[in-house]
Amino acid sequence: MIEGVIVTPLRKIPDERGTIMHMLKVESPLYKSFGEIYFSTVYPGVIKGWHIHDKMTLNYAVVSGTIKFVLYDDREGSSTKGKIMELFPGDNNYVMITVPPGVWNGFMGIGIKESIVANFTDIPHDPTEIHRLDPLNNDIPYSWPLKHR
Repeated sequence: MIEGVIVTPLRKIPDERGTIMHMLKVESPLYKSFGEIYFSTVYPGVIKGWHIHDKMTLNYAVVSGTIKFVLYDDREGSSTKGKIMELFPGDNNYVMITVPPGVWNGFMGIGIKESIVANFTDIPHDPTEIHRLDPLNNDIPYSWPLKHR
């Protein structure tokens, strides 16, 4: 685990009409404030990352498909500095991943279908507080390709 990153199991409530998928309520201790919510899609094998926020807290949930979600802690003074965290949220693992400011993160679509990722943030998007790195050419000690373990 990486200091400050929280993985919260989420509820899916199915019935004969479809499924309700909970994500975040105002009563949750993880709720800070509402900045914005947006959805992005990613195709299998495509990498979206690396990026880091100076101020924004991210709350990710995969509502369809599956992704490989990777975090890297490069924060000075963090007890987990230098650590990598790899998660596989999606259809078979419906969770919310809370990412504090200062933690590098990115994801790659895996499986056979396009994935839909929701992100509930505590502040609106501000292009001055986000930083990006090329996913394949950087100093983060991680390799994205599929690992046969």
